Amino acid sequence: MSTPDNRITEWLAGQQDAMLAELEAMVNIDGCSYDKAGVDAVGEQVCAFLTRHGVPVDVLPQQKHGDCLRATVESSEGAGTGNARRNIVLMGHRDTVFPKGEPQRRPFRVENGIAYGPGVADMKAGIVMNMFVLAAFQKFGGAPGPVVGLFTGDEEIGSPEGRPVIETEARAARVVFNSEPGRPTGNVVTGRKGGVFSVLDITGKAAHSGANFEAGISAIEELARKVQALHALTDLKRGITLNVGLVSGGQSVNTVAPSAQAQIDLRYVDPADRDELMAAIHDITARSYVPGTSATLTIRGEFVPLKQNPGTDAVFKLYQQVAGFKTDGEFAGGCADSGFTALMGAPTLCAVGPVGGKAHSPEEYLEVSSLVPRAQAVARAILKLDEAGV
Repeated sequence: MSTPDNRITEWLAGQQDAMLAELEAMVNIDGCSYDKAGVDAVGEQVCAFLTRHGVPVDVLPQQKHGDCLRATVESSEGAGTGNARRNIVLMGHRDTVFPKGEPQRRPFRVENGIAYGPGVADMKAGIVMNMFVLAAFQKFGGAPGPVVGLFTGDEEIGSPEGRPVIETEARAARVVFNSEPGRPTGNVVTGRKGGVFSVLDITGKAAHSGANFEAGISAIEELARKVQALHALTDLKRGITLNVGLVSGGQSVNTVAPSAQAQIDLRYVDPADRDELMAAIHDITARSYVPGTSATLTIRGEFVPLKQNPGTDAVFKLYQQVAGFKTDGEFAGGCADSGFTALMGAPTLCAVGPVGGKAHSPEEYLEVSSLVPRAQAVARAILKLDEAGV
């Protein structure tokens, strides 16, 4: 007997080449978080594919970063009650961390079953996977509720514009599958750290470094001292890391530096640690190690931890049962939008996308053979939500 499960699984089984073609086109489009035009160009590709497959897409315009896209496959099931009609959300982000021109320098390629290119795993493969899962449900039906594809454009910088859209969607969600890359082990992610991305601006006083050195106040020296104090907050046993990843400053080599800047990445596990650490960072900001300097701190983006709870546990167990391959749950030090959906109460499973690794580096890779099985696993999990009581 032909069922939606069989028809969807069989159709997806024949889509690897089509998936690769979409992925190649997508990876070869610029898409840094700050390149709105590039991220929106990726969005145009998503819209074009879904429209060809009969899936309607709403564009939610954003001012600074990539627009959010919301695609909906209406349920072919009866009206139902309660959870049966709440949205089943497939989520992913279109932006990458790489500078403009990186796809031209390192275009998509496949060697020995491994795909390479900027953003190939994190997370353009997950975007492509979600596109095909939506198309499959539009074609064959069977979902126990509306299936919503949410494609955002600023996750890599903490979703400053995307977060309200994500939280609104999560409040109405029955379940969320976030298609971040599957771990190199083949596992999914059941817990993540929270993170705060901030910018520290320091002001000193310029002076000629030879003729009038003593009249200057070095913002760079103040920056160096603050970096040491910030890094001293790292506590690996508690899962806390402080990393100053970018620094800049100064006017010229023969001028005492009048200004300097540091960009700070804070990661933590326990939500209770967030306020303690931010208080310590504010104290370091306020303290002048070099008399006469001043500093300000600006939060640019923030993630909350993905915490395990009965809802996430139930979704994970269902996914394990129906995946068709061995997978386990991992804790990840990286942050993701899945923390926002879980915070809103939506049972959330992260890293259900195709398997890859070495994200944010020139060696980023994707296992091509994982494209179809990971898509099939998400589809099966959606089809079995009622049976699992999710």
